[in-house]
Amino acid sequence: MKAVSALLLGVALTGCVARGPRRDPPATATASVPGGWRTPVANGVAIAGDWWTAFGDPVLTALVERALANNVDIAIAASRIEEARAAEALARAQLSPQVGGSLPETQGQTLSPFGTPSRAIGAQPGITASFDLDLFGRLRLASRAARAQLLATAAARDTIRLATAATTASGYVTLRALDQRLAIARATLAARSDALRIARRRFETGYSSRLEYRQAQAEYAATAQLVPAAELAIARQENALSLLTGDPPRAIARGRALDRLAIPAIPDGLPADLLRRRPDLYQAEQTLVAADLTLDSQRAAFLPNLALTGTAGVVLSTALSDPVALFSLGASVLAPLFDGGRLRAQENAATARRDQAAFAYRRTALVAFREVDDALAGVQRTGKQAEDLAQQAAAASGALQNATNRYRAGYSAYIEQLDAQRNLLTAQLSLVQAQTDRLTSYVALYQAMGGGWTRPVPTG
Repeated sequence: MKAVSALLLGVALTGCVARGPRRDPPATATASVPGGWRTPVANGVAIAGDWWTAFGDPVLTALVERALANNVDIAIAASRIEEARAAEALARAQLSPQVGGSLPETQGQTLSPFGTPSRAIGAQPGITASFDLDLFGRLRLASRAARAQLLATAAARDTIRLATAATTASGYVTLRALDQRLAIARATLAARSDALRIARRRFETGYSSRLEYRQAQAEYAATAQLVPAAELAIARQENALSLLTGDPPRAIARGRALDRLAIPAIPDGLPADLLRRRPDLYQAEQTLVAADLTLDSQRAAFLPNLALTGTAGVVLSTALSDPVALFSLGASVLAPLFDGGRLRAQENAATARRDQAAFAYRRTALVAFREVDDALAGVQRTGKQAEDLAQQAAAASGALQNATNRYRAGYSAYIEQLDAQRNLLTAQLSLVQAQTDRLTSYVALYQAMGGGWTRPVPTG
C-alpha cells in the first residue's frame, strides 16, 4: 500500500513544484491549545502547531489558540474520532473468542418404577464458546481497515484545526486592515473638513465661486460615508472572529498595527516531501489504505470459513442422585455456494470505492501543489506591489502638500488640490489592501505547507 501511495504521489508531483457600544476585552486574554495538536502523521513527523507566532503579535497568537480550544467544528471532529475508535474496537473484537453462560431452570414430573409420580426441579448451568479461525484473514483485514479509517478521521480533525487557525489568522489580518482603512478615512475626513472650511470662507468673501464650495461639500460627504462603512465592516469581522473562537459576538482585542506585523522568512529550495505533512493528504492516503483493505476483506468472503464451537455444563436435578457433566466440541465449515450474486456485488462496490479513493488521493496531491504555488506567487507579487504602492502613496502625499500650498496662496484652483486628495486616498487604500493580501498569502502558504516549512523533529 505504501508503494501505491508513493506511486500516486509521484504522479501528482510530475510537472509541479442597530448595535450598542462594545468594550474591548483585555489584550492579554489567553486560552490553552487542546492536546494532540501535534498529531504524528506520515513518516513519524508532526504538524507544526505554532506557526502563527511568526507574525510577532501576541494578541494574534492568543486569538488563534482560543479558536483551537473552543471552535465548534473541531469539537464535532473530535467526536467523530471517538466514533471511529469505537468502530475499530468493534472490528478488533471479532478476532477474539466469544464466551457466554446460561442457567436454564426446568420443572416437571417423573414416574417411579412403581408408577408413582413425583415433582422434579432441575438446572443446567453451562458455558458456550465460539471462535472464528479466520483462515484467510477476512476479519484481520477488516480490523486493519478500521484502523486506517481511524487514522483518516484523526487527520480530518487536524485538517479542520489547520483551516481554523488559518482562517482566524487571516480574519485578524483583515480586521487590522479595516482598522487601518477606518483611520485613513477619518484622517481624510479631517483634511476634507479643513478644505471645506477654507472653501466656505473664500466663497463667502468672494475669492472663489460657488462651484468650488459645492465641490468641497461633495468631497466631504463622499469621504464621510467611508467612516460608517468601515465601522460596519469592522463589526461584522469581529462577529466572524467571535464565531471562530466559539464566543457570542464581542469586541476583539487589538495588537500590532497592520504594517507592524512581522513578515516570515521563506527559505529557498523547499523540498516537495514537506507536503506529506498536510493532514488532508494523509487523510486521503489512509482512506485509500482502508478502501484497499476492505476490498481484500470482501474477496476473502468468497473462501470457506472455519469456526470452532464448544459447550460445557452440568445437569443438576432433584430426580438425579448425582450431577451429570456434559460437554461438546465441534467445528463448522461455511462456504458460499449460491447467494444470488450478493458477494460479487459487494466486491464490485468495494473495488469502485478503492478506485475512487485512489483518484481522490491523486487529486488531493495535485491540489496541494497548486495551493503552494498560488501562495508563493501571492507572497512574491503582493510584496512587490506593496513596495510600489508605498512609493506611490509617498509621492501622492507630497503632491497634496504642494497643491494645498498653491491653492491657499491663490496660485491654483481648488480642483488641483481635490485631485491630489483623491489620488492620495486611492493610493493609501490600495497600499492597505496590498499589505493585507501579502500577509494573507503568508497565512495561505503556511496552511498549504501543512503548518509551515520547517522540518520538525521526528517523533518516537
